[in-house]
Amino acid sequence: MSKKVVLAYSGGLDTSVCIPLLKEKYGYDKVITVSVDVGQPPQEVQEAEQKAKKISDGHYTIDAKEEFVKDYIFPLIKANGDYEGYVMGTSVARPLIARKVVEIADKEGAVALAHGCTGKGNDQLRFEAVFRLTDLDVVAPMRDMNLTREWEIDYARKHGIPVAATSAKPWSVDENIWSRSIEGGRLEDPGFIPPEEIYQWTVSPANAPEAQTIVIGFEKGVPVSLDGKKMGGVELINKLNKIAGSHGVGRTDMIEDRVLGLKARENYEHPAATVLLAAHKDLEKLVLSRAELKFKKIVDEQWSELAYSGLVDEPLYHDLNAFINKTQERVTGAVTVKLYKGSVTILARSSPCALYSEDMVSFDSAILNQKDAEGYAKYHGFQARLYKKVVEK
Repeated sequence: MSKKVVLAYSGGLDTSVCIPLLKEKYGYDKVITVSVDVGQPPQEVQEAEQKAKKISDGHYTIDAKEEFVKDYIFPLIKANGDYEGYVMGTSVARPLIARKVVEIADKEGAVALAHGCTGKGNDQLRFEAVFRLTDLDVVAPMRDMNLTREWEIDYARKHGIPVAATSAKPWSVDENIWSRSIEGGRLEDPGFIPPEEIYQWTVSPANAPEAQTIVIGFEKGVPVSLDGKKMGGVELINKLNKIAGSHGVGRTDMIEDRVLGLKARENYEHPAATVLLAAHKDLEKLVLSRAELKFKKIVDEQWSELAYSGLVDEPLYHDLNAFINKTQERVTGAVTVKLYKGSVTILARSSPCALYSEDMVSFDSAILNQKDAEGYAKYHGFQARLYKKVVEK
């Protein structure tokens, strides 16, 4: 009986090197690779499949774009998902990929699950939070062998494994429909100014065209239309990535605190995410009460911490989603947004569920008797006035 291991496979340097290592160093007879399409460039998915078929003992390519948007991105939008300024494209994709790998392992009768993550980053935790729900062995060659990128590039050459990374351009890129992350090489130096060549989704804001105004429609917290045209999630996000990216919107260069405590310099592109999160958050201000908004801010932050860590099976994560989904029942309406040279400006918003009365708030309104507020004003700041009298005695 063969000793099979199923590997989460991206087609990049790390996971490609894992294939021969799993046989040479760990003694597995067969390495089955799984690539999960969550919105990578089609060419990248095809190249990963072609490469895997040459160097692995079996390969699966799974199209999970619709599932990724519906079950991971939409909940993120509802929760205003943000970790220290990062919109969490990579982090929310990992649990889905891990779950698909587990499904294939069960189908193949594998004895182990493997990933190509290092021991310094977050992805090892995100994959293994799912992997370790099973009784299968978990193998991480990059971490176990403490490998460096230079060693991997040399090893790949010796084993005839084609890789895009070189010592001159060692960028490590992870891309899905929601975001594109670029790291490695000189980008690891916080003082290094990133070259324009690392960006593919966004033009330089300095070279962006004149302003463009768009209207995003939401139903129960989920984006459903662009400029009045109904669209599915995948189509809407793809289209908005192109529109907003052409205006230089959605670049993030940040110092990020990883789960392990290490600080890392990270570069991201996320045009559609930037626009949708800004629009959604603005619409919430129109339809949710002040108390709801105040409490939801705490919930959103806790949700983001769990999602960033890959803890989507934590009971609290499901509890938070229950509260968030309840608030989203009224987050329906339209938001008008202006895109201009890297900036996103909210111009207008409307909703049938708005907790807003133009008649009451207008300076010309006579519905409310302003004198009624006098009693409230007399008690407002009461303790501060009393404190001042006590102190000044």
